[in-house]
Amino acid sequence: MTPEFSRPLRLDQIGAGESEHHVDATADERRALAGRFGLLALDRLAADYAVRRDAVGVIATGTLKGRVSQACVATGKPVSATIDQPFTLRFQPEPGDDTPEEVELDADDCDTIFFTGGAIDLGEAAAQTLALALEPFPRAADAEDALREAGVLSEDQAGPFAGLAALKEKLGKG
Repeated sequence: MTPEFSRPLRLDQIGAGESEHHVDATADERRALAGRFGLLALDRLAADYAVRRDAVGVIATGTLKGRVSQACVATGKPVSATIDQPFTLRFQPEPGDDTPEEVELDADDCDTIFFTGGAIDLGEAAAQTLALALEPFPRAADAEDALREAGVLSEDQAGPFAGLAALKEKLGKG
């Protein structure tokens, strides 16, 4: 399956030093990515990369810039956000058949993107970085009011210390 936003960079085009690369998603690619990530809109997606080889694969550092609109989790209203996210990614070859099924990862491994063949995909890497930068529970300005009207308790009202706070209030008045 070809990703919605694909910008392959062949490994044989990466020299000994660092090279600069810029990727920018077209309107059609942004629409497709908005669908993939459940966004109301994706008005901008671009990334600037500094790419260099290392002993295991390729290291890419840079900045992702984007403009998104997500649905508020409480009201469904659009919540706009600007993304300006620095990143460091490690591209390394897909592990072989001799790799154990369960592999323990440390913090440095969390930004590893595996590839097969003779190219890395800077567009798909930008899309994945965008997905990680999105607000997981976007809220509109009036979200608290909507939740309160729907009878949803706040963390203070429903949390583990809510009963103690109520008891304290009751004893203070009594």
